[in-house]
Amino acid sequence: MLVLEGLLPFLSPPQWRALFAQAAKLTDGQLRFLGLTALVVGCAVLLIAFD
Repeated sequence: MLVLEGLLPFLSPPQWRALFAQAAKLTDGQLRFLGLTALVVGCAVLLIAFD
């Protein structure tokens, strides 16, 4: 997972900074929704991969 997370800052630091700045402007509810969505998608991928 850290390999994927490190890819964008390595390849394009300015775009990563802009994305991070936009994420910092999100409300708590929006961040929670994104986190929940990531959890659901991650669990679905694991279920499909190991089924």
